[in-house]
Amino acid sequence: MKHARVIYEGREHTGTAHEFGGLPDAAVRLDDGRVVFQDLLTWLPPLAPTPRPRTILALGLNYADHAKELEFKAPEEPLVFVKGEGTLTGHRQATRRPRGVQFMHYECELVIVVGRTAKKVRRDDAYDFIGGYTVANDYAIRDYLENWYRPNLRVKNRDTCTPIGPWLVDAKDVADPMALALRTTVNGKVTQSGNTRDMIFDAPFLIEYFSSFMTLSPGDLILTGTPDGVVDCQPGDVVVTEIEGIGALVNTIAAA
Repeated sequence: MKHARVIYEGREHTGTAHEFGGLPDAAVRLDDGRVVFQDLLTWLPPLAPTPRPRTILALGLNYADHAKELEFKAPEEPLVFVKGEGTLTGHRQATRRPRGVQFMHYECELVIVVGRTAKKVRRDDAYDFIGGYTVANDYAIRDYLENWYRPNLRVKNRDTCTPIGPWLVDAKDVADPMALALRTTVNGKVTQSGNTRDMIFDAPFLIEYFSSFMTLSPGDLILTGTPDGVVDCQPGDVVVTEIEGIGALVNTIAAA
């Protein structure tokens, strides 16, 4: 099932994807039973009110083609940074491009949502600890980048720099999260394509790796990196980051 969190008529609601006109995700059935078209809603990150993510972990250079694009050797162990919840914004919202920057790009990423407390989990059991999946667009500004291996705060922890959603898809409804096509379009033109099978460190590995030295809690997020094909985005651009079976996340670039 695909879950959403939205605002409608001044009130926050949870809901689920609803078919209309042959389109499976055209509307949302709200928790009070009403069915509302997507464009009448204000979308929030599709995270349950509780538990909120205690930890947001993000992978750098987790696709070999992206590492090559940036002229880096593929990492031998995960390159990880931590993000704050204030970075998250919803589907159909805007992300600001600071004045004067030269290169701001999207990053289409599969997000793992932890489903239950995970500590010292074995790889073979990892999927039992995943509650669901969603899509993130983890924008980066290269002007602020000092170190690709450990992005500084201005690169990855700016307010609303990470649209996420529109749906949180139950893990049981994703047959193979490691075989999903990813695609990004800018103003309708395809600029990035890839597949989660090309991750260097896949979902089971990441659950095992992180839980070996820290406790993962329900609602925690793991952003799993992006393939190659990033391009500069300008104010007014409409960026759609889409993952097969998970959803199409729409975001607009606004001037600061």
